[in-house]
Amino acid sequence: MLTDWDDPIASLRQAKQEPVTPPALVERTLAGLNTADNTAPATTPPTSSREAPAQGGANGLEEVEFGAERISVDDKQMINCRADLNQLVPFKYKWAWQKYLDACANHWMPQEINMTADIALWKNPDGLSEDERTVIKRNLGFFASADSLVANNLVLAVYRHITNPECRQYLLRQAFEEALHTHAYQYCVESLGLDQAEVFNMYREIPSIHDKAAWAMRFTQSLGDPTFHTGTPEADQRLLRDLIAFYIVFEGIFFYVGFVQVLSMGRRNKMTGCAEQFQYILRDESMHMNFGIDVINQIKIENPHLWTAEFQQEITAMLREAVELEVRYACDTMPRGVLGLNANMFEDYLQFIANRRCAQIGLSEQYPGAGNPFPWMSELMDLNKEKNFFETRVTEYQTGGALNWD
Repeated sequence: MLTDWDDPIASLRQAKQEPVTPPALVERTLAGLNTADNTAPATTPPTSSREAPAQGGANGLEEVEFGAERISVDDKQMINCRADLNQLVPFKYKWAWQKYLDACANHWMPQEINMTADIALWKNPDGLSEDERTVIKRNLGFFASADSLVANNLVLAVYRHITNPECRQYLLRQAFEEALHTHAYQYCVESLGLDQAEVFNMYREIPSIHDKAAWAMRFTQSLGDPTFHTGTPEADQRLLRDLIAFYIVFEGIFFYVGFVQVLSMGRRNKMTGCAEQFQYILRDESMHMNFGIDVINQIKIENPHLWTAEFQQEITAMLREAVELEVRYACDTMPRGVLGLNANMFEDYLQFIANRRCAQIGLSEQYPGAGNPFPWMSELMDLNKEKNFFETRVTEYQTGGALNWD
């Protein structure tokens, strides 16, 4: 299966649908309902959503109303929806369900990748230059904390505010994959015998890694604020901004210097096990980003009043700031150039990526003329061009039916 990070935006090909107010299906939440007023007693009669204020979504913890109408496709919305979130079907966003199925088909585990050659090369004092070792350690340090940060954001924040069950289904799969990625970095660190405390604390101790993590934490804290609820234009814009920060910037820009660096080593037959781990992670992250782009664009379709000229300027400034941070990270990880790469090449590449990200969410190009110095990155998205993944699995791999649950 080909997973292309430049996939067209599926949601923009769909005809624009006017929001339809769903019928009353649930009573007020037991706890955490995304409304402006959560203080009404439990005995308050269920309010018809056709009469309810605009703000307010549901979180799936509502009391079940016996005899409620069955939901229809038009009852569903991406945010601020009052339809029953426990009902997966009928699907409104079939692309979200397909992405969930595709993600399940992409399943892999870190232990399935042979690290023997990497261990021998790393232990050989003449196997790698100090600059090459810095590339490996710095990237493991950044990614080890970055994917944990993304997973926490998904579980504690994003899932609460996205009020569509098929999208939530994908978010659950994505959360697992983020945990899998953190597992992969830990597996690389353990295999190579690196100082675990050093690697897992780089986001506290290396300035360029800290700056990216600190930038992202601003948006994690916003979404994770327990007092934050969607339902007003200001709050909905805040959610949209934070989704763009995580899907477009953090997963769509901040990860790509590290991907290029480690995969470049694999192309030179160095650290091939780490490179293979990163190749599968890149494939997953590309799917995460494309899902996020579709969510962002669907929110825009259903809430066009949020996409103001001022808001677009704010997002554009945010993207340009992110490019500057990632360029600094590229300079920090390879100050003298290595593997035929240098910081200037990464500046061109990041500007090229930023232009693509802008186009994918309907913003104007920010860096006219920026080109892609690494066209081979697109080829790596299709693992079948390199090898058959299933031929690389260890023979001891057990399927669910073979496991001993005792």
